[in-house]
Amino acid sequence: MAANSSAQLSAGDVEDIVARHPEVFRNRPWKRYRAPLAILAVALYSVYCWSFFGIGKVLQDGNWDIAGNYLADWISYEVRPDFEIEPDGAILLEWPRFSPLGANPDPDWIVTSTATMERRRVEEGVTASGTAADKTANSFMVPDAMGTTPQAAAPSGGTSSFSFMAPDAATGGGADADAAVPGEPQTVVEEVITQASVTLGAGNLIEIAPTRVVVTRGTESVAVRLGPGELVTVEGDLPEWAQQKRAGRKVLAYFGFNGRAEIDYDGVKVRHRFIGWENFVFDANSPFWGKSAGEVFGLIVSGERIDPDRSNLSLAWNNILYNADWQHLDVWTKLLQTIVMAFVGTLFAGIVAFPLAFLAARNITRSRIVNQINKRFFDFLRSVDMLIWALFFTRAFGPGPLAGMSAIFFTDTGTLGKLYAEALENIDDKQREGVRSVGASPASVQRFGVLPQVLPVFASQALYFWESNTRSATIIGAVGAGGIGLKLWEAMRTNQDWENVAYMVFLILAVVFLFDGISNALRSRLMGGQKR
Repeated sequence: MAANSSAQLSAGDVEDIVARHPEVFRNRPWKRYRAPLAILAVALYSVYCWSFFGIGKVLQDGNWDIAGNYLADWISYEVRPDFEIEPDGAILLEWPRFSPLGANPDPDWIVTSTATMERRRVEEGVTASGTAADKTANSFMVPDAMGTTPQAAAPSGGTSSFSFMAPDAATGGGADADAAVPGEPQTVVEEVITQASVTLGAGNLIEIAPTRVVVTRGTESVAVRLGPGELVTVEGDLPEWAQQKRAGRKVLAYFGFNGRAEIDYDGVKVRHRFIGWENFVFDANSPFWGKSAGEVFGLIVSGERIDPDRSNLSLAWNNILYNADWQHLDVWTKLLQTIVMAFVGTLFAGIVAFPLAFLAARNITRSRIVNQINKRFFDFLRSVDMLIWALFFTRAFGPGPLAGMSAIFFTDTGTLGKLYAEALENIDDKQREGVRSVGASPASVQRFGVLPQVLPVFASQALYFWESNTRSATIIGAVGAGGIGLKLWEAMRTNQDWENVAYMVFLILAVVFLFDGISNALRSRLMGGQKR
């Protein structure tokens, strides 16, 4: 207790210390308000950024419906039947050229009523060919244009010997004489659709008649009258899930994830959405299309040969690889190009940067001029972005993987060279001096005194750039440098194949995750982080 009492400072001692060192004990108000001031500064800067970049207006004017459709297209697909209403009341059901339902779709969610109807239509393909006697008596054709001489034609009065046209010119008696022209209207009896109903999920129904369409979503319904003329009239009030931007114009009805419908005076366009990727394994042209997994397995194992020249297994594998909708073989080939592009570009960059780094390191090469030349060379290579190098080499070599490899090689040579040189400049000189003290040659000094210190660092950095370049190769591929990036860009430009975009993005993510794991494991082993 006595020791503790003697160790305590008295009030006089404290006052004496404060008097001798007032700056230590002086109260600084700004320290008290440091945290609130930092928060206020961040808030003010956020407000400035919100105003300067117009974030509020962007969020307000953003077309979130389209964005939502794009996101939905990643995991679903649309079937797009169009009901065209003819002036005589007939309804024609049209499908896109490449429908996911195949060449002759007959979905159970579309029910139609048909009837025979007399229709007047113009037959196409009636030719206007005729004989020379059917032509006008005053022809401007040159001799022999009709296959006769003027002397033979003149007495008959079929043609005149006077002409202002060059020989073999296209005329009514030449090759165009058999061109198709509209014929006379004819009355035909056809079986046509008179009414149709489309079910878009539970509780959603579109009933289509020639002059009236009734749309039901859940417990709400709205009737739309088509005509007269080009008018579209809504009977009653529009519910929240339907809109008509201009009076008398088309009506849009939305059914959430199930799809939407566009109702106009001359027809109804339906977009019905389904979860999943359509025809991912077999396209509609494959003999295995529409069959269950059990049926396909049975055909492969014990079924009769569909193609006499190959087994059903070979045929099924061929149909998967050359699937017209998904193009699996082409996508996988382009992905492999991207992987090879990243690996070769990084490998060559590491090989070239390795010796140049020794010339750039001040403690290895004593010449300041050589150091600066190499360092400025590294700065030049890495200051130009990889995308710019890709554009340059695409112009030089043309589109393809060579341009991508060259872009990666140039950029990474500069970056790896700088990193390697800095690693060399930070080595422990004691190890090098120890090797030199036993009389080793300069090459042996570098081999045994320097490389053991920096080689794990060099390999670790090269592995990291290999992993990173796998992602970068996708971006530079979009500008024509080959690989899956170019195919990804082509799919995005169509604005329709977003499920194909999702497919390629997932493949890229899988490859990046795989290489990230491999790279991390190898780097940990090299740096001594993990032991077997």
